[in-house]
Amino acid sequence: MKQILVFFYWRWKMRRNKGYRIRSLDKRLVQRFHLCICMSTLISVLSVGYGKSLINGTFDAVRFINDSFLIAPTIYFALFCWGVMTILIIYWIRFIHQDYYKQLIHRQRLAQMILENHWYESEMVQSDSFFKDLKSNRQSEKITFFPKIYYQVRDGLIHIRVEIRMGKYQEQLLKLEKKLESGLYCELVEKELKDGFVEYVLFYDMIANRLSLSECEICKGAMKLMKNIWWEYDRLPHMLIAGGTGSGKTYFILTIIEQLLRTEAKLFILDPKNADLADLSVVLPDVYHQKDDMINCIESFYYRMLERNEGMKNMPNYRTGENYAYVGLVPEFLIFDEYVAFMEMLNPKETSLVLSKLKQIVMLGRQSGFFFGIGLSKTRCKIFR
Repeated sequence: MKQILVFFYWRWKMRRNKGYRIRSLDKRLVQRFHLCICMSTLISVLSVGYGKSLINGTFDAVRFINDSFLIAPTIYFALFCWGVMTILIIYWIRFIHQDYYKQLIHRQRLAQMILENHWYESEMVQSDSFFKDLKSNRQSEKITFFPKIYYQVRDGLIHIRVEIRMGKYQEQLLKLEKKLESGLYCELVEKELKDGFVEYVLFYDMIANRLSLSECEICKGAMKLMKNIWWEYDRLPHMLIAGGTGSGKTYFILTIIEQLLRTEAKLFILDPKNADLADLSVVLPDVYHQKDDMINCIESFYYRMLERNEGMKNMPNYRTGENYAYVGLVPEFLIFDEYVAFMEMLNPKETSLVLSKLKQIVMLGRQSGFFFGIGLSKTRCKIFR
């Protein structure tokens, strides 16, 4: 008994640390799940109807089989109860506890991905016939190697860890981004190679993790973008917002601006198209859409950054390695909408000067608290590259 408890504790601990191990049998995981529910409800109904006779030892198996063939009223009632219980439990799990059901589908798709792409090793073995005395010529496939893949949902993110063994399937397992994004309908957040594994981190249920404007917040140098996603601008200081036309880039930028206005941060907004962001000039001081005004804003932003970099070192509470927040300074944000449209306004000389200053802002802005955010459409991004 003690060994059994130790085994289950070890399995629980491993699952908690690594997640569910994907196995070849998981290719029909959802069907097996439905079958388990059907069998569980059937056993529950039989235990309710015939449990007392089973406990007392008065259960008549012959009579039960005869009643089953005759479709006695009690069998009608038992079948009805079985069907209702099965439907209710499946509905409850599939629609009320959707997360659990989605995770079953994800694990099944991962197993099917490995099997359909033949990223495993197998051998043909002789299969036994129904009668052991007779020899069988049939052969069946026996899997000898199946890649170690672990699936786990933690803090609203999917963590998929794939073991890398330097085998013949290593190249395929190191490039699963597109398959995972399209197959699981998730967005890749991070890919990291560590300790013999490559870990893919993806958004879990992007729609469910969206926030309303009232739920957005900024805390300790980080901006909440989704329920489990923060932009830690003190650590990752600059942002690129890219998307197709009409995908909501400008609305997202407006959301960021609305959050920053709740803090002491200084905002400088550039809208070369003189569109939605330019309208903020009615309520905000530093909003520009004319070419010369935007160039002057970038130059002023750049020189203030250099001035702060020098001034921070002369402060009495300055410490090497600490940033602007440690010495009590406020961040400043330079926000572009349609950055490529602005670059198209400039002549070659102006382009060279502006790019030089923007590169310096990107490289030096983190410690002094000067941050840069740009938005551009995917088509313009391709042209710009």
